[in-house]
Amino acid sequence: MRSKGRRAARNRGNVFLMNARIIRLAAAVGLIGAVALPGLVYAHGDVVPQPVDTTGLEKLGETWRDSNPYRGNERAIEIGASAFNQNCARCHGLGAVSGGIAPDLRYLEKGDAGDEWFKERVTNGSIRNGVTYMPKFGEALGQEALWSIRSWLETVHEE
Repeated sequence: MRSKGRRAARNRGNVFLMNARIIRLAAAVGLIGAVALPGLVYAHGDVVPQPVDTTGLEKLGETWRDSNPYRGNERAIEIGASAFNQNCARCHGLGAVSGGIAPDLRYLEKGDAGDEWFKERVTNGSIRNGVTYMPKFGEALGQEALWSIRSWLETVHEE
């Protein structure tokens, strides 16, 4: 009889310790989330451009083209997919599927009309009320890399 009582008491103690561990784990996860989440929220627009290897593409020079010279170019599309993931996906989402903060670039108009908007945005960025919503990438990446990204975006375009 005594051994059953001791066992029951020991089991209650084990349950208490298990609950205490779960509570500590939940508190730790909550603390990590509380520290990390503001960093993610305020990181938007604070992007360090990653270099893009444009080997194999025609050099375009200093003067920006008005329309995409690489449209349909398989090498440019390959480079653009990688460059997008390195430089754009942080805000515009993997596969250009936006999570809502930045525009979903799959719906960017195809052809010259979309090129005009794209060129304007990547070269000048977007700042409203002193907040950077889109950094200027024109000088940092160059038009070869950016037109490659545009070429890839046209392959994931949706109506």
